[in-house]
Amino acid sequence: MSITPVTIEEIKEAATSIHARMVKFRRDLHAHPELSAEEEKTSAFVAGVLEDNDIEVQTGVGGYGVVGIVRGARPGRTIAFRGDMDALPIQDMKQVEYASKVKGVMHACGHDAHTTMLLGTAIVLNSFKERISGAVKLIFQPSEERALTGAKMMIAEGALEDPVPSCIVALHCFPEMEVGTIAHRPGIMSASSDSFKIVVKGRSGHASRPHQCVDAVLLAALVVNAIHHIVSRRTNPLCHAVISIGTIEGGMAPNIIADNVEMRGTVRALDPGARKKIHALVEETIKGVTEGMGGGYELEYNFGTPPVVNSKKVDAFVADCARDLLGGHNVVELAEALMGAEDFAYFAEKVPGTLIRLGTGNRDKGITSHLHNSTFDIDEDALNVGAQLLSWTAAKFLSKV
Repeated sequence: MSITPVTIEEIKEAATSIHARMVKFRRDLHAHPELSAEEEKTSAFVAGVLEDNDIEVQTGVGGYGVVGIVRGARPGRTIAFRGDMDALPIQDMKQVEYASKVKGVMHACGHDAHTTMLLGTAIVLNSFKERISGAVKLIFQPSEERALTGAKMMIAEGALEDPVPSCIVALHCFPEMEVGTIAHRPGIMSASSDSFKIVVKGRSGHASRPHQCVDAVLLAALVVNAIHHIVSRRTNPLCHAVISIGTIEGGMAPNIIADNVEMRGTVRALDPGARKKIHALVEETIKGVTEGMGGGYELEYNFGTPPVVNSKKVDAFVADCARDLLGGHNVVELAEALMGAEDFAYFAEKVPGTLIRLGTGNRDKGITSHLHNSTFDIDEDALNVGAQLLSWTAAKFLSKV
């Protein structure tokens, strides 16, 4: 018996009909954010929504990860979608009723929206499951914002198994673009992200006798300056890279020359060769500066998330689906990769996939704050756009043999 394909008009209508529910989901999640590896309530919320809609649920996958599965009435391929759930250690400064109620924690990267759109997609597609061949796997991921990523943990615990997806897609909020627009890019979409900790070692003493000491604060200042010259003077300018030092701590009192200063930072790169070279140059630079001034150092360097490499085939397919929904003028191909990192990279290494940027800004409404900003917000019409795009992508993909 043949199955009547789900139409784009039906997808639009179904997603629009639950928009108010999605707004409620998103605002609830936004008001109650949880940091990486602490997403207990968020995970329970997601599982509860799926169970309430009679959708198959697996919990505890890679920590607080949740996997939902919508199984069609006929056998076929599987498509997976991924949404992250964790928040950031930022104080929410927005004056809105759904502002974070957790001091010092907020959804400043749109993960509440990603989770909500995935829930909306699950509800929409479940309503058409009798007309779907194959399955849709919905991966709700914890711990995207930390070094020990939820993507690796979920993969290790079977998130991409039983059923094994043929491809995987994720949406990410993109406030630089207006709601109702989509940005895509085949190939490298985002940078790798590595982290380091440097301990600059001197010799302490009285502030009035610096000649008897090795000033670790001065050494640290010289190290910071030298490290920031690595990209501008020692790597190919065509190989995009960024080194940032985010924290620096040291010293005991104003009249004591410090013996140790600790710094932590990150390295972002698009080119694998530049990534490896920077690692060697960081150590070479620190060694030269500190030992040349009579001090020493310790370096911990951790290779973290690789670049996101979008499958050209999957990216083109999702872009076509976006054009079906939004028109060609609202779907743009990014000319350059972005220097932010995304652990979706680990999923895309295992399964052909693409990370799509979803326009969430609205200048007319004053929604212009960038990601990781204390006033970050989205135009909630984007929830409908995202759910429609994912749902239509699944329906179109599973209709092809």
